Amino acid sequence: MGFLSDDLLARIHERATVHDQENTFPTDDLADLREAGYLAAFVPKEYGGAGLSLVEIATEQTRLAKAAPGTALGINMHQIIVGLGRHLVRNGNDRGELILRDAVAGELFGFGISEPGNDLVLFGSITKATPDGKGGYSFEGTKVFTSLAPVWTRLLTFGRDDSGEDGPHSVFGIMHREDGGFTIKDDWDTLGMRATQSNTTILEGAHVPADRILTRCEPGPSKDPVVFGIFSNFEILLGATYQGVGERAVEVAAEHVKTRKSVKNQTVYSNDPDIRWRIAEAALAMNAVGPQIRELARDIDAGVDRGPIWMPQLSAAKNASAEATLRAVEQAIRACGGSSYYNRHELSRLYRDALAGLFQPSDQESLHGAWANVVLGPIEK
Repeated sequence: MGFLSDDLLARIHERATVHDQENTFPTDDLADLREAGYLAAFVPKEYGGAGLSLVEIATEQTRLAKAAPGTALGINMHQIIVGLGRHLVRNGNDRGELILRDAVAGELFGFGISEPGNDLVLFGSITKATPDGKGGYSFEGTKVFTSLAPVWTRLLTFGRDDSGEDGPHSVFGIMHREDGGFTIKDDWDTLGMRATQSNTTILEGAHVPADRILTRCEPGPSKDPVVFGIFSNFEILLGATYQGVGERAVEVAAEHVKTRKSVKNQTVYSNDPDIRWRIAEAALAMNAVGPQIRELARDIDAGVDRGPIWMPQLSAAKNASAEATLRAVEQAIRACGGSSYYNRHELSRLYRDALAGLFQPSDQESLHGAWANVVLGPIEK
């Protein structure tokens, strides 16, 4: 038994279908997770949290995703930012303490990074960051896939500051919901992961004072603790979340074929060699995911410096999880037959939820570009 109780996960699982069908935010799930202390589970004990390691919180995210992928993916964004706070404190940036103390106080962090049409993602913003002359900034731009949009109380965001003579810089800060300066659209009508309610957020001069600016750094892949802290926790915890989707698909398929009977063979499909092969193929795909995630998470926890290969390896683990999950769900559906095509079947929802992993960074194009540079070096000009 992990940090989250089996009874809690069972209740969350029971609600998952309704939130998917009705395209609603899982308010009761959040309340249960908050009561269980999950918002502060990843916060070190010295700051008042439960002190779970990155390996342990990744395990909890996998368990939560098996119960309700949308709920898991939404709360995952909060845990990523808590992980950033941990990384900043470890690397001497005391702004990380703001994140950790807010999480213990019950604040919920949203993730306002992605922008429409911006394939730089974390490595460069098209949002305008205007300095206020006192060390703070105002932000103007559009953020998409802003998970937890109806309920976040803190929002991590960034923009581009062109005001200096030393070239453009990326500016990262923490917005407070009560400060305003933004509009949230009601536009989350998607194929899957509907419970995340990741509505578009329009920043309309949202102001972040100096004491909540985390860093001002050069755009691009960076050793800045803010950039690497976001990137590393994002890729590991995203991979762990999709791992849960794939593992749940294997469980559902195994349960299904033990009761589905073949008219031709006069026995249940779990005795059919072809069906057994498909489910084994799904399980094999998922079997390779966990060890990658755990190894990377242990090295992050230990402060290991892998040098330039760090970001490509983190991207590879997330992609491996997303692709294995999609493969596993597809094999599970093939094994279960036409009944899994109905929306009432859990595999139908898991398949739609798994597809979201294709869009979230790092995507395959970025991954392969990074690894081509690792293996072949940069393109010659």
